[in-house]
Amino acid sequence: MSELVSKAEKLDAADDLGGTRAEFVLDDTVYLDGNSLGALPAAVPDRVADVVRRQWGELRIRSWEESGWWTAPERIGDRIAPLVGAEPGQVVVGDSTSVNVFKALVGAVRLAGDGRDEILVDATTFPTDGYIAESAARMTGRTLRPVTPAEVPGALGDRTAAVLLNHVDYRTGRLHDLPSLTAAVHAAGAYVVWDLCHSAGALPVGLDEHGVDLAVGCTYKYLNGGPGAPAYLYVRRDLQDRFDSPLPGWNSHAEPFGMRTAYAPASGALRGRVGTPDILSMLALEAALEVWDGVSIEAVRAKSLALTDFFLECVAEYVPEGRVESLTPVAHAERGSQVALRCDDAGDVMKRLIERGVVGDFRAPDVLRFGFTPLYVGFADVERAARTLAKTLA
Repeated sequence: MSELVSKAEKLDAADDLGGTRAEFVLDDTVYLDGNSLGALPAAVPDRVADVVRRQWGELRIRSWEESGWWTAPERIGDRIAPLVGAEPGQVVVGDSTSVNVFKALVGAVRLAGDGRDEILVDATTFPTDGYIAESAARMTGRTLRPVTPAEVPGALGDRTAAVLLNHVDYRTGRLHDLPSLTAAVHAAGAYVVWDLCHSAGALPVGLDEHGVDLAVGCTYKYLNGGPGAPAYLYVRRDLQDRFDSPLPGWNSHAEPFGMRTAYAPASGALRGRVGTPDILSMLALEAALEVWDGVSIEAVRAKSLALTDFFLECVAEYVPEGRVESLTPVAHAERGSQVALRCDDAGDVMKRLIERGVVGDFRAPDVLRFGFTPLYVGFADVERAARTLAKTLA
């Protein structure tokens, strides 16, 4: 035990991201649930107070122009863009992940055109993505076929219109091969939609580099935007003029204040907007994103892998053999920023862990999930979490 404690101290001392921790509101709890809800960035409370008291309370309607409310969806989208490997002008913020999945998937089917009558969906996906894919298939008259990411290359064909995939599996933390899967979809003449909820802010994505068509993601996990923070939609630049959103709204109209009865879509990523932006949560997100100033996503990824490696090492040392089983791949190229451990009494174990100051989460029927947010999780946190887990399982 003393050797691992010493190793944690050395790793923390060498951590280039260690100073970022001070930019969050944290306590003595080991918080390993940032893959569900990120911690509160310290700059957010005062910024939200200013939005409420001055921008809304004093300026009121003038804030749409004077406080930049109207342009917030694309302005904040441009702040997220480098974190997912996109140039400006391709990401727009607003609505929920679920709504954006619907917009992106139906938009992808419409891009594919007639003659392609099948949608492929990740069979291991977060349930909502599956529900939306089923609804999108019904609405567009396509057949829905669930397949695992590994099965996608063999399932593609002339019938395939669109493919909806998760970059990181929400249960196991498995990282799927975005470059090769995107290339396979394109080789079949289809379009791909990636769900980045469990990868954006934790590892490089490379949307532009790998030619991804459309992508969506939430902002309340590794981006620390707060509960219910608005999601985002990425539309590759050369597809924007052909992107036909199934949810046109006055905010995506070419002349939003023209109040015309006929819809004419705005140019660029703005056609991904729908209704009035949710300003309070959107500007809280904008303040939260300031913690990324000067932070390299590559450095975050390097620390993420070191944290998860160290956690697995500590678990192997502290936890009796056979008591838990890791579902997360050992290979770095296949691992996101979480570790999932299978445990028969996982629900009860997680309750007791939380009581002892280590917060992760439980996924039925038998999975303990631990998310590692490199901006505020340290190596001493990791060692303590594994040691507490061992005591809890004893």
